Amino acid sequence: MTQSDHAIHAMTTAGLDLIQQALSIFDSDLRLVIANRRMQEMFNLPDSLATPGASFEDVIRYLAERGEYGEIDDIPDYVATRLEQARTFAPHYMERTRANGRVISVEGNPLPEGGWVTVYTDITQIKRQEALLRARSEELSDQVLSYAEELSGANRELAATNAALEQAKARANEAEARIRLTTEMMPAHIARVDLNLRYTYSNRQLSWVMPGRRKDILGMTMTEALGESFPKVLPAVQRALSGESAVIEFTDAPTSRRIRAAFTPDFSTGQISGVNVLSLDVTEETQARTALQQTKKREMAAQLTSGLAHDFSNLLTIILGMQGKLARMSLPADAADLISATINAANRGGRLLNKIAGITAGRELRLHSVDMKAFTKDLITLARSTLPDGVYLKVETELPDTPLLLDSGLLQDAALNLVLNARDACGAKGQITLRLRAISDTWLELSVGDTGPGFSETALKHALDPFFTTKGGEGSGLGLPMVYDMTKTAGGTVTLGNTSQGARVTIRLPLRAAPTAVAPALVLLVEDSDDIRTTVRDMLTSQGHSVIEATSVDEGLALARDLPEIAYIVSDISLTGEATGLDLRAALTNHPAKIVLMTSLPDTHPHHIAARASGTVLRKPFDASDLAAALGSEVQA
Repeated sequence: MTQSDHAIHAMTTAGLDLIQQALSIFDSDLRLVIANRRMQEMFNLPDSLATPGASFEDVIRYLAERGEYGEIDDIPDYVATRLEQARTFAPHYMERTRANGRVISVEGNPLPEGGWVTVYTDITQIKRQEALLRARSEELSDQVLSYAEELSGANRELAATNAALEQAKARANEAEARIRLTTEMMPAHIARVDLNLRYTYSNRQLSWVMPGRRKDILGMTMTEALGESFPKVLPAVQRALSGESAVIEFTDAPTSRRIRAAFTPDFSTGQISGVNVLSLDVTEETQARTALQQTKKREMAAQLTSGLAHDFSNLLTIILGMQGKLARMSLPADAADLISATINAANRGGRLLNKIAGITAGRELRLHSVDMKAFTKDLITLARSTLPDGVYLKVETELPDTPLLLDSGLLQDAALNLVLNARDACGAKGQITLRLRAISDTWLELSVGDTGPGFSETALKHALDPFFTTKGGEGSGLGLPMVYDMTKTAGGTVTLGNTSQGARVTIRLPLRAAPTAVAPALVLLVEDSDDIRTTVRDMLTSQGHSVIEATSVDEGLALARDLPEIAYIVSDISLTGEATGLDLRAALTNHPAKIVLMTSLPDTHPHHIAARASGTVLRKPFDASDLAAALGSEVQA
């Protein structure tokens, strides 16, 4: 609710409190929208039944139990009947005598958006006047005339009050409709709970933020609406009830979605009467933040290790060169073993440096459309080829049939690394279980378990730390850290644990559906290598596209300017002549075609960096699915 809406609501409430008639407004869900002060005083309602959100059923039951409607044999049946009548929202007028002897008139009218407004007027004095008029019409003609005039004045006052009431009702309806429309359009769950943590207001977006939850939760408690996620938010709710605003993030277990929720105390009555709630789905934001943090860590590590690795590489090169010379010299027989051992150690040091460089420098994600059935088949083939006869690989899959947007190389490297670790843990005999499944349309989960001894307490704490190993001199301590680095770079998570049978490592990557293949269109292919141009042309035509070709920037520009119907331009960055694919893209800024640049240049080359900064880049080598993904999305390959 905006500050303007708050002001309107406050003025409307103040105006209704000045009216001498009792007034109540209930919405289409039979929940109280507003009750003026006269309403609460006339029927001696407790605060809980005069507060917005109170149910019509509770109000009727309270009045029936207090004898407001006279003697009632079956109160539950009477309340049920009144509820059925209320749901018709029919206009009505009646007069009745209350238990205290006072006479009231009851006038109800439906509202355009559902619900109704009811006005209660104490007409005891008027009824007495009518009785007096009937009893003493002849003897008290003068008094009758006086009472008639008084009654006429009262009627005029009532008419004026009703007019003011209608105007206030219209303003209230307009403000409520505007507020409800605004809150329903927001991609967030907005709600209020009372001191008993029962929802007195809620838009219908809880199921959008937490899929699977109910949309209509008005009247429910937070425990009923949130289920097993309620204990996670309870401390923040309690802080808000104590007068302190709180913001938390938590993972909703049934959906694995990351939720950010803000809780602020409601002081609208001068004291804390409840808590206002705002909840957002920040799953993708969290995944992106995780990837960015890991990228920054790698950049810092690369700065620290690049110079050191360069110097060590030079030293190892010198050592290998000197040992090679020694091996060619006439030396004692036992010296040959020493030389061989030195060369092996130096080579092992070189491999270790390459692993360190892989962690610190890393590589960019190469997201493309992946057929998970084909990917799983290839992964099983590769994994089984590394296992001894006594180790059995069990594979379980629960995957969508549609292609996913993944870095298949990253996922395959991580999976094989985990399988090799599991193989080493099993020894000569055992079972490895590889499981691939989708989690609530949010994560792609890959887990590898084994029947080995499991992780020790120390390993559970430090297995993801670089150079930590339980394999002695046989291990580099970089296997799991590399898996961790690749997963975090993709915005995922890594979890280590033990089962009743052995160890299990679980990685989760963001689950994204691959973009739908683009419709066949006219494509301009700019490539100066005949072989590459032929290969890429075949990929494009196999996808239904029509292709025209050029070998230089000048030829490409001429064709693009003459053919505005070109939908896609696929160009190499490095072309014959001084102009590059970057120049082609810059010259065609106003052309409607989407431009995809191909390159085999390293990531650190200035042209490659500039190309990534300005659009989609397709790194060579690539296949038809990579090309289709590049045409269909803005993802940088």
